[in-house]
Order: sequence, then C-alpha cells, then structure tokens
Amino acid sequence: MIRVAIYLAGVLALVAGLHWLASQPGAIIIEWPGHRLDVSLRAGLLLLAGLLSLILLVWAALRWVWRSPAVLGRFLDQRRRRRGLDALTNGIIAVGAGDRALAQRYAAQARKSLPHEPLTHLLRAEAAQIGGDRATARRIYEAMLGSPDTEQLGLRGLFLEAEREGEREAARQFAQRALHLNPKLGWPVEALFDMHCRAHDWAGALETLDIAERQNLVEKRVARRRRAVLLTAQAQVLEEEHADRALELALEAHSLARDLVPATTIAGRILAARGKTPAAARVLMRTWRQAPHPDLALVYAYARPGDSPRDRLDRVRQLSRITPGHPEAPIALATSAIEARAWDEARGALKPLLDGGRLTARVCALMARIEGEQYGDTGRVREWLARAVGAARDPAWVADGIAYERWSPVSPTTGELDAVRWEVPDAGASERAAATALAAKLQSMLGLGAAGVEPRLDVTATEPPSPASPVAAAPLSVDQPFSEPERPAPTVPEPQMQVPVTRPLAPPETEEEAVLGDVPTLPVVAPAVPDRVRPRKPAEPRIFVPPRAPDDPGAETSELDDPHGYPSKA
Repeated sequence: MIRVAIYLAGVLALVAGLHWLASQPGAIIIEWPGHRLDVSLRAGLLLLAGLLSLILLVWAALRWVWRSPAVLGRFLDQRRRRRGLDALTNGIIAVGAGDRALAQRYAAQARKSLPHEPLTHLLRAEAAQIGGDRATARRIYEAMLGSPDTEQLGLRGLFLEAEREGEREAARQFAQRALHLNPKLGWPVEALFDMHCRAHDWAGALETLDIAERQNLVEKRVARRRRAVLLTAQAQVLEEEHADRALELALEAHSLARDLVPATTIAGRILAARGKTPAAARVLMRTWRQAPHPDLALVYAYARPGDSPRDRLDRVRQLSRITPGHPEAPIALATSAIEARAWDEARGALKPLLDGGRLTARVCALMARIEGEQYGDTGRVREWLARAVGAARDPAWVADGIAYERWSPVSPTTGELDAVRWEVPDAGASERAAATALAAKLQSMLGLGAAGVEPRLDVTATEPPSPASPVAAAPLSVDQPFSEPERPAPTVPEPQMQVPVTRPLAPPETEEEAVLGDVPTLPVVAPAVPDRVRPRKPAEPRIFVPPRAPDDPGAETSELDDPHGYPSKA
C-alpha cells in the first residue's frame, strides 16, 4: 500500500512539473551550419522525449540480438537438465525394482543429459551391478575418486564391491580412507569395528569404538557394553602371563557391565589366587545377584585357597541364599554337597528341581552321580542317565543357534561381537543324537558294561514324556538284563569269581567327566540275581579325589563349565 502511494505521488509530481514547464514562455533555437530551427519549449520537450525513446528501443533490439545465443543455449540446457532429472528419477526407481533393462536405458539417458552429475555415476554403477558387470561398476567408482564431490561415494561403492568379492584387505583400506576423509561417516566406523573384532584385534576395536563415541555414532548404552566385552577379551588373553593387567581390565569391564559373567570370573580367580578373598567374594556376589551362573558359583566356592569340601559347602550355602528361586542356586549347592559327601543335603537341594518342567540333563547327571557314589547302584545310575537324555536342555553359551563349551567375545560363526549369550539352546535332532552319545560315554565311564553285563540304550522318538512315573518321564527305553525275563542269563565260566574292573582315578579330562566328577571303581560281578532284587549296600571306603587341588581357586574349565552335560555342536 505504501509503495502504491509513493508511485502515485511520483506520477503526480512529474505531471505537475511538465505542466509547469509547458506553461512557461520561451523558445528553443537550434542552429546548424546553414540551418536554423526555432521551436517552442513544449515542442522541444516532446521532441527530446521521442528521441530518447527511439534510442532506448534501438538499444534493446541490439541487446536482444547480442544475447540471443546465450538465451537459446540456456533454454536448451534447461530442457536437457529436465530430461536428465527425469531419467535419474525413473532409473533409480528401476534399480530399486530390479528392472535391469529399464535401469540401463535410463542410465544411458542420464549420462547423455547429465554426464557430470554424481547421481548419474551412481545410477550407472547400480545398473551395471544389476546387469552383473562388476568390472564396469568398479571403473565408475574409481572414476568418482578423482572428484572431491564424489570421492566418498566412490569409496563406499568400492568397499561394497570388495566385501562382495571377499577382498578383506582392500575393503579395510577403503574403509580407513573414508574414515580419514570424513570421521563423521558411520559406515566406515562400523566396518572397521567388525573387521577388528573378526580378527581378534581388541586394541584396534577399542580405538574405533572411541571414534564412534566421539562422533556420537553409537548409543552410550551400546558403547558401554561393547567396551566391557572388549576389555574382557583382552583380560582373557592376558590372564595367564600378565595377571596384573588382566585384573585391571576385568575390573573395568565389571564396572561397565555387572552382568558380564566372564569378566567377573576372571577378576574373581585372580583375586582369589592372590589371597584377596573378601574382594573376590564382593565382585562375584554382585554379578551373582544379576546373572547367576555355574562359573560364578565355582569360583566363589574356591575363593579361599586351602578350604576343605565342608568349608566350600558352607560358602556355597551363603551364595545360594541370595537367589533362592533361581535353578543355579540349588544346583551349585548340590554340587558342593556331593564334593563334601553330604548326600542328604545334595538330594534335598535337588528335590525342588525333580518335579514339573524344571528337570534338566544336568540335574539328572548330578542324581546319577549321587546314586553311583553313595550306593554304587548301577540300576539307578542307568535310570538317571536315561532320563538325562530326554530331559530339558540346560542353559549354555549359545551363538547363532549353536551351543559352545566356553564363552567367546565374538561369534565363532559370524564374528559378531557379544553374540555368545547364556541361554537354553533350541532342541533338534542333532542335539538328541549328541545327548545319546553322551549317555553312552557316561555309562562306559561308570563301568557299567563289564563282566558280561551289556548295557544297551535304545533311543526311540516318542511323544512328550508323561510325569506319571520317574522312569516314564524319559522319552526312551532302557533295556537292562533284569528287565528282559525271556533273555537267557549271561553265562560265566565256573567257578564264578569276582573280577573287579578298575580304572585309574584321575582328574577329569573330558566334558563328561567334568559333569559327573570322579566316580570310584566299583567291583562288577556277573549277576546271578537281578540287580534290582539285590539289596543296597553301603559303598566300600575309598579315597575321594576332588576335581582340582584344594589350594587352586578354580580354573576356567571345570565341572560347571558345561552344566547342560552335552558335547558342543561346534
């Protein structure tokens, strides 16, 4: 509104000025050699205005003629650019849809219309990849490295091509160059971090994680967990030769992630070996409250060197009271009670786990050990071993659906960090076969197949077990000599002599021995009377050999390392 008022005021001022000038008397005289022109003031002003208009008109015409090629070129460029943008749009859609022919056609149009556009190079490379021409795609990406605008895009493309072809070293170099070019890029940080983890380069992974934290490329919670796992991996490597450094790393990892069991066990072992029992107990109990684990119970039991089995049992009682509702508490208590030969307490600890769906293979193995060591009852041992095959799976270190014996910082299959978790593995046919093999090994270890008595374990796929009876709870049939009346009794040459089948008592060397511990030698006689008719007799006095020396705080491999009792699928 103000502009309109100013414009009208200007027009009025101009008209008033012209009117005033025209009303003034006077004349304009123009003298030229041989000529004289006399005009009035009004006519002179009109003549001057017409001359100025003619000059402006001629200048505009000359300017238009001078600029017409540029105008024409600009018009053609705009039309070509519009066609190129349309080709880019349609080409990207074709690439996303997987239409190879249409993508290549639009890529050619885009190259013709917009040859220097970064998106044109990207579209050409993607179209070449869809068509299977990876050499052309690599050439395009390499050409992008020559321009600062497309260098990052070219490095990304070359990295992906190297990953597809399995060229790890080339992919690492491209990622490092991209990270040096722009530290804020997320893909080179993640790529380098994964590469360092797969190569077990824990120091390099920590440096890359520091960069990601500084650039806010990873959440703080995720960064803390990753740092704890990497520190635990370093402590695991240095525990044997550099215990001081391993202890520092383990304690730092424990402060970052209290539920990280491997870090706590490493710290507990080192502290216990140095006689710092209270410090080891505090560290172990903090993690036990959040994540009860057999390794924690084992290290806690042996936290004070020189303790007797009874002393270790007292310590485990205190630990089990912290988490009374967790299954690991009664299992740890029963294991310590068996070592202390407190059979009633061991049975009482396992009793809540024998009913319902809480019966697992490890519980059955512990019951078989109790029957074998307390009474030497081979029949009951066989029965519990048979139930162990069909019982529920125990938790184990699982990564990518595969159970492993020990914890690892990365998945042995994919190399992903912190992929090994303590959980119940999925049941399958291969696992049932592994459980059957385990049962056979346990029977042979207990000396059940001697002196003409041939134990046979027939595993038959059945419906889910019924809890009606203890024997029926196992989804398999255990054929023993006393359960087959029609089978002729085994013959033994006269005179019948007791032939003791012995095996040396030694520390556990295999997975199965670690589960059941050292079982004393039992004299096996060819039975003339069925085993179940024979009355129970107390076991003869024998020397009990613990799984490890009393002054040892507990090694990483122990009877609780594989609590589920199955061999690894690795």
